[in-house]
Amino acid sequence: MKKICDFISRWMGVLVLLTAVFALLFPETFSVLKPTMINPLLGVVMFGMGLTLKLEDFKVVFSRPKDVIIGCLAQFTVMPLLAWSLAKGFSLSDELALGVVLVGCCPGGTASNVITYLAKGDLALSVGMTGVSTLLAPILTPLLTWLMAGERVDVDVVSMFLSILWVVILPIVAGLVFRSLMPKVTEQAVAYLPALSSLAIALIVAIIVSANSAKLMVGGWLIMLVVMLHNVCGLMVGYMLARLLGMEMKKRVAVSIEVGMQNSGLASSLATLHFAAYPMATIPGALFSVWHNISGAVMAKVYSAIQRRGQVG
Repeated sequence: MKKICDFISRWMGVLVLLTAVFALLFPETFSVLKPTMINPLLGVVMFGMGLTLKLEDFKVVFSRPKDVIIGCLAQFTVMPLLAWSLAKGFSLSDELALGVVLVGCCPGGTASNVITYLAKGDLALSVGMTGVSTLLAPILTPLLTWLMAGERVDVDVVSMFLSILWVVILPIVAGLVFRSLMPKVTEQAVAYLPALSSLAIALIVAIIVSANSAKLMVGGWLIMLVVMLHNVCGLMVGYMLARLLGMEMKKRVAVSIEVGMQNSGLASSLATLHFAAYPMATIPGALFSVWHNISGAVMAKVYSAIQRRGQVG
């Protein structure tokens, strides 16, 4: 069983990609899956994140506050501004622009810690940044979405705040509590969590892509291009900012990956919950979930290779 779970987590990017393609070509296969399942599935991912976190993981916030502040500021400025700029530059429709902005305004993704580890980056910093940006998300994600997209659509900041508390913060806290009360059970379960999260994310992607397959077949190339540019530019700008601020290579890698990889499942969840009048707003989050796992795996190899060769200037 553990070998199967290791295989699933190792090939997460491929799994999500294949699921998306299959859902696009054969949407009827996933007709039993409903959009109402997105939030519970995301809750499973967030609960798993809580199980893997320890209070010691947040020590970096107090021992290296400057690094965490730099990372979180980059997270909540670079990606929202890139999202807004790309939506304007490509003249996206209101619903697609909203979806891109939602992705940009979300905290760092849970996969960023795995990618940072594979890239030989500063794992402690990555975990600390993910934790802090996630805790800030109930406040910053609704406010930034309102600032970036409020002129196009009606954004209910309070409702979004409450949704993020229920869908993200509560499951994470529940995971932390469960770990503290049942540490032995948790230690046994942790090995299977990456695979469970991978399957949950794949199902979220399947739900969204299958529900919008007809529209994607017509104009999906444009939003895919925007999603790719959003992610790649985030990775590059994150790295350059960290370098300009004099951070060492391992920290640059962590900041780059943390900035570029978003909790795109949350973006799709928020689009489903609060912007039902704009069904295509769920699409950028789903496509980002597919793409950032592929680009993350590539960047992990690139960053680790650069460090092996000592090219850190």
